[in-house]
Amino acid sequence: MDYSNITDYLASSTTGNFFLLAGPCVIEGEEMALDIAERVASLTSALAIPYVFKGSYRKANRSRIDSFTGIGDEKALKILRKVRETFGIPVVTDIHTAEEAAMAAEYVDILQIPAFLCRQTDLLVAAAKTGRMVNIKKGQFLSPEAMRHAVQKVRDAGNPQVAVTERGTTFGYQDLIVDYRGIPEMQKQGCPVILDVTHSLQQPNQTAGVTGGRPDMIETIARAGIAVGVDGIFIETHQNPAVAKSDGANMLPLDQMGKLLSHLTLIRASVNAINSNPNI
Repeated sequence: MDYSNITDYLASSTTGNFFLLAGPCVIEGEEMALDIAERVASLTSALAIPYVFKGSYRKANRSRIDSFTGIGDEKALKILRKVRETFGIPVVTDIHTAEEAAMAAEYVDILQIPAFLCRQTDLLVAAAKTGRMVNIKKGQFLSPEAMRHAVQKVRDAGNPQVAVTERGTTFGYQDLIVDYRGIPEMQKQGCPVILDVTHSLQQPNQTAGVTGGRPDMIETIARAGIAVGVDGIFIETHQNPAVAKSDGANMLPLDQMGKLLSHLTLIRASVNAINSNPNI
């Protein structure tokens, strides 16, 4: 399937639904990736939610040197391509250096810029020049308004396909908070805005060297995002987060995905009804 214009695909829901980026934090193996993709694709198809499979081929930002980083770049990228070909869905992965952009673009449809790297000009330009859509995570240290500069770098490099993802703002040393005012503020840039639900619930910088989280708040954060009109939702999920090799503390158990998406779809339908009839 041709996803050269991914922006159109993300807006393709016949019911005006949000789109979804979802999958494991990192590719741990082929079987787990295909299982997650198949199960989420089935749910999103039934609910008319455009779906993009998410999986990092390598994790570069780790708390400790002994933290799991991946199964090998090429091996993981080939699994992402197999997900794409098997289920006919686009895929997204993170890149960390300008040199990785062209390599990853051979396998995926969207290149994602990690939050801590969102100001790296060389990285943004290299991603833009691949022609793939570029999804920029908002830095935990930046205001929503400041993201216009990152968006403009991608556009100035000749690529109009860009999205911005809210993933929480630093709140003290070991917590994050979502300021929902930032969603309409970033939408002023004329690009899709995504809410990264699960990373917004991280509790970073724990003394143990392992990031904590509040997965019990996933539905709360997601409901609020849909209510204020976010274009897309980002959720990391796993068959068993307790044994996930990365970010298990804030991931959604895969068997809870269907119920959550059903609830969010109902909220989006209500929002659409209100927007279409302001006299209600």
